Amino acid sequence: MKAKKYPQYVVGRNSSLYFAIGLSVMLSVSYGLLNFKSYDNSNDLVEVLTFDEELDEIIPITEQIKTPPPPPPPPAAPEIITVIEDVADIEETVIESSETNQEEEIEERVSVEDVEVEEIDEYIEVPFAVIEKVPIFPGCKGSTNSALKKCFQEKMNEHLMKNFEYPNVAMELGIHGRVIVIFVIDANGVVSNIRARGPDKMLEKEASRIISLLPKMIPGKQRGRPVNVPYSVPINFKILH
Repeated sequence: MKAKKYPQYVVGRNSSLYFAIGLSVMLSVSYGLLNFKSYDNSNDLVEVLTFDEELDEIIPITEQIKTPPPPPPPPAAPEIITVIEDVADIEETVIESSETNQEEEIEERVSVEDVEVEEIDEYIEVPFAVIEKVPIFPGCKGSTNSALKKCFQEKMNEHLMKNFEYPNVAMELGIHGRVIVIFVIDANGVVSNIRARGPDKMLEKEASRIISLLPKMIPGKQRGRPVNVPYSVPINFKILH
């Protein structure tokens, strides 16, 4: 075989060496790929679990049932007109006038004496300050209205001091203040319609209880007739330290 002029440029000179190197590289890459291991990331797992928890609402598919319309009503029967011949004459009714004239007299006359008038006893209210004769407290004596007023107020103060009791619960809680009690001495001399206004319900209840113990009095009079007399009295609840 004739030797070539430039042996260093021969293409297949080191082909066997290159083949061996390439085969070694391919085997190393294949071995590395076969032994490669992958690990799951915990963050990806949390995202997947979170996504699975969101459930979509499944809307059932319903079939709409179409109800046929009701049948039309049957046609109305034709109206039959019956012709009746006149057999008897119809009597006409004569309407007489009910008006009267001046010549006619009223048969029955009603006099004023025959009408019964029912008297209704209505007791009016007259304030204590302007009444002609004030209610008389038991034990009061006096010839003038001013003297009876003064005695009434003195007896009222004695009654309040005698029957006054401070509620224990209100005292423990430190509740105090002024209670205004309004009541009526009616035409029979009885105390009624008691109303109290104050800082607490317990004080109002005690003030109403004191007034309810008032005795029966001689009612006040206006123009000689017994009337209702409204009266108000303040009651002070104080805690002494």
